[in-house]
Amino acid sequence: MSKSLGHIPSLDGLRAFSFLLVFVSHIGFERFVPGGFGVTIFFFLSGFLITTLLRAEFEKNAVISIRHFWLRRVLRILPPFYLVLASALLVGVAIDPPGSLSPPAVAAQALQYTNYWVIQHGFQGQPSGTGVYWSLAVEEHFYLLFPWFFIALQKLRLSARSQAMTLWCLCGLVLFWRLILVLHFHVPMERTYMASDTRVDSILFGCALAVWNNPVLDDVSLNERRWKYAYVPLAAVLLAFCLMVRGDDFRETLRYSLQGAALTVFFIAAIRYHRWPVFSWLNTRVMVFIGLLSYSLYLLHLAVIFGVERAFPSMSIIAQGVLSLVLAIGLAWLIYVTVEKPCARLRRKLTD
Repeated sequence: MSKSLGHIPSLDGLRAFSFLLVFVSHIGFERFVPGGFGVTIFFFLSGFLITTLLRAEFEKNAVISIRHFWLRRVLRILPPFYLVLASALLVGVAIDPPGSLSPPAVAAQALQYTNYWVIQHGFQGQPSGTGVYWSLAVEEHFYLLFPWFFIALQKLRLSARSQAMTLWCLCGLVLFWRLILVLHFHVPMERTYMASDTRVDSILFGCALAVWNNPVLDDVSLNERRWKYAYVPLAAVLLAFCLMVRGDDFRETLRYSLQGAALTVFFIAAIRYHRWPVFSWLNTRVMVFIGLLSYSLYLLHLAVIFGVERAFPSMSIIAQGVLSLVLAIGLAWLIYVTVEKPCARLRRKLTD
């Protein structure tokens, strides 16, 4: 039996937490704060939320509208995406030395294949502060195909467990492909970290949770004591292990798979036990507010950091970070009010 889809506890807080990991890493603490893990959380969260929405639509209407799916995605993702990219490009034209910008590099960002461009050519030639766009390309490649695949799973009338097993098998195939690339072909880290074909399993783990034992839609009886005092601590140990082991072969192969398994546990517990002190901070007003702005914050924060570093080179890293965060939140709020909210209203009008 499924519940109706409403507000999802802890989800905004998880968005905020993943953004803050990326932000703190980018201001100069990458040796101590795992910004890459923040990206992995974003991927998992994206897969979980979008598949939950697809599943809720199918259970309500017995059909999924691909047209509505793409209208929702285009109006949610692209306006802030191109606004930030265009703004960074204009700033680069105005203040960077001639020749700093590369039309092919910018075109790769605009046309959503920048991750493969960066793997081949590096970040040189992109507008300053837009390096994070590679991860958006991974998601866009994934969602070109996934709605059709999800519809196929429904038409095959597979049980929820079989659907999850299918998605986990795909995760296993991606892991196998990474193992071949790393251990046999010895590809550089950028190839496995940024390429869509080696990172989509982070999204797929979230999709698998959405289709079976979904903590939002499914009435699943959980042993609260076991989850709080066994599964969550074990998942925390697993994540700590992933972060402490520094060998490149492990980091670019098994790490993403183990993180996906651990995040499955954390997402279930954070949503079902959101009042537990371990997760209640995710639902504080500050975290919910940052989570609300997290998409635009993610897009623009690096450009703001670089701008603050350029304008105030003698300022301490901490001061630069605080100023960058304040400015980024202000700009993200402006985008939310002037772009995201109007697009959300249009999205509801066109798809309801």
